[in-house]
Amino acid sequence: MNHDTSAAARAEHFRALHDRRRVLLLPNAWDAGSARLFAELGFAAVATTSGGVAWSLGYADGEALPLAEVLAVVRRMVRVTPVPLSVDFEAGYGATPQAVQGSVRAVIDAGAAGINIEDGINHQRLRTPGDAALRIAAARDAARQAGVPIVINARIDLWMLPGDASEAQRIDEAVRRAHAYLAAGADCIYPIGVTDPASIRALASAIDAPINVGARPGLPDLAELARLGVARVSTATRLATLAYSSVRDAARAVQAHGRWDGLSAPFNYPDMQRLFAVHA
Repeated sequence: MNHDTSAAARAEHFRALHDRRRVLLLPNAWDAGSARLFAELGFAAVATTSGGVAWSLGYADGEALPLAEVLAVVRRMVRVTPVPLSVDFEAGYGATPQAVQGSVRAVIDAGAAGINIEDGINHQRLRTPGDAALRIAAARDAARQAGVPIVINARIDLWMLPGDASEAQRIDEAVRRAHAYLAAGADCIYPIGVTDPASIRALASAIDAPINVGARPGLPDLAELARLGVARVSTATRLATLAYSSVRDAARAVQAHGRWDGLSAPFNYPDMQRLFAVHA
């Protein structure tokens, strides 16, 4: 039985946002409050950060958070976020492609308009391209069965792993993997960790699909990324860690000085309440 048409419409809308003539900027939310805030700021879509979501619920990143809790977070975000939501689904929440297919169907049913699937294993090693492609194909099958054309963002973890491979070797391998993942049903390629402008340009030139990069200090600005051929930029864990850093610093100041100056915020209780007035 097909999913409701509104879910399919959100996925189609999200797919249309991957216009390679302009860059899609995706903030990564870690809970319903941050997702609602980003939507209210006018972002065309919102993504999740697996790390931020896990930390907010008391788990480490790396599929330590049970799938049921991931789905609960997605449903809460979808409830308060009118724009499409893409879910960082880590390695697919399944030991086999068949298990991945079931998990992806569940996150589609929870309201996801897109997902990330990574080819790394615990930031320690990579799956073979064939194994990773089978998991992407299983995700695409789940989307077909649901009748919801989610955007599958295939993450390539070559730059996240230690090793002595040269930059040229990493690029060649990333292109090889990208072609396999696109053939399996991926829509977008995410070479996470790549920051060198020449490398970004080489990847965008060699891969006939939208390219996603992760934002970080020192990365070229949006205008330059567009010139390099990037189609999508996500903030990954950066906004979540920035929020935690700000709270940590304010709490330390209270401990150290016994004063409350650092608890003043330009975005306060009434502002937060207004975000959720229509969802009470």
